[in-house]
Amino acid sequence: MKKNKYKFFVIFVFALLAVNSIYATDFQPDTLYSRWIINSRMGDFRNKSETTHFKTATTERNIEWDYVPGLVGKAILMTWEYYQNQPWSEPYYTAVEDYADHIQMRFGESNIDDLNAGKIFFELYRGAKAKCQNDKAATYKENATICKNKLVNEQIRIAAPLPGEGGFWHKKKYVNQMWLDGLYMGPALYAEWQGNFGLEESKVENDKAWDDIALQFDTIFVYTWDAQKKLNYHAWSAEPQNEASSFWADPKTGRSQEFWGRGMGWFFGALVDVLENIPNDHSARPRLVKYVNMVADGLKARQDTKSGCWYQLLQYDSSKTSSCGINNYLESSASSMFTYGYLKGIRLGVLDSNTYMPVAIKAYQGLIKNFIVEEPDGKIKIIQSCESAGLSNTRKGDADYYLCGSDVVINNNTEGKVLGPFIMASLEFEKAMATHSDFHLHQKK
Repeated sequence: MKKNKYKFFVIFVFALLAVNSIYATDFQPDTLYSRWIINSRMGDFRNKSETTHFKTATTERNIEWDYVPGLVGKAILMTWEYYQNQPWSEPYYTAVEDYADHIQMRFGESNIDDLNAGKIFFELYRGAKAKCQNDKAATYKENATICKNKLVNEQIRIAAPLPGEGGFWHKKKYVNQMWLDGLYMGPALYAEWQGNFGLEESKVENDKAWDDIALQFDTIFVYTWDAQKKLNYHAWSAEPQNEASSFWADPKTGRSQEFWGRGMGWFFGALVDVLENIPNDHSARPRLVKYVNMVADGLKARQDTKSGCWYQLLQYDSSKTSSCGINNYLESSASSMFTYGYLKGIRLGVLDSNTYMPVAIKAYQGLIKNFIVEEPDGKIKIIQSCESAGLSNTRKGDADYYLCGSDVVINNNTEGKVLGPFIMASLEFEKAMATHSDFHLHQKK
């Protein structure tokens, strides 16, 4: 992205901060929110209702192999890697290193969620290499490779003559189903492995792997994208007449009924993460760039004009009611992931800064204003995140489910599925501010 394309960004930030007292009184432009939230919650966040923590000066490790602590650990390591020259960041590395060195990798049969925790091994590998810990680096590379091979060699795929041949099932029990969530859990890890280690393969093998990764996005986009609403449905079944899928899947299209915020957040995040790694000369790259721009455009139209955030169900506003009395609400994990997607996409040059930086800045300030709560002890927490949502023969996936489902509750105590994305969004914002303005983000917290 050419430098002159950032001129608008600098002007916009100064103007927005000048009216900050009107728009987002709680936003502090000189605060590193990535650092503040990690210091506040690395030893105290939730995995659904369970209290979990990495090892810190005041807490012992109590987390196992799971995609939620993996998500949080990855975000913490990303922050460490960017700020590794700052002494205060070193405990971030050692906390996740302790996690990686003491947990056992556990994989359910064809459960794509179980792979996500393996993303921590890439930063740990680079960290160990930098520290001349070659044996540890070799172990981290081996572990990352085990996760990648689990996906490529063991994950069940949709088979011919069904549409979507070659697409990874989300889980074994979800027969011939692909969910937006799965693109972040599996193919994004696959892409990161290829980006780190793929050059060690032959060009034929490397190109074949990128073809396979692109296939996953091609398939999910074809079957979940709604051209009129410019949004992706949460999931798709290649076999909607199957008894395991027919409860939620449209019998003709195989699509689920709704546009779930965090589902699209996973997808947006997966797209920018894959585009960070895919070679510039690979034939699929232009398609993935097209997809990320279509998603960015659709989400821009759904951003709440007042708060800068997004709703749990993207095609409605707060007037959407439910049988349990919970109206559609601004949701923090999706809003965080969208903010991350916009900022990273701009940084990578695949999203236009003039078009999307105003969206991203408004969104980031909205995260702080609407979802960050400072507690009496000086720590912060994140509120208003959806704990969980899924589709099955008992979960229909209509609007009422996403607002009233027994497993779909609002968490107001820093659930991990918002903690990770908020850290990543904050880090991307801090990178943008450091690169494209004269602001110096002083450490205050």
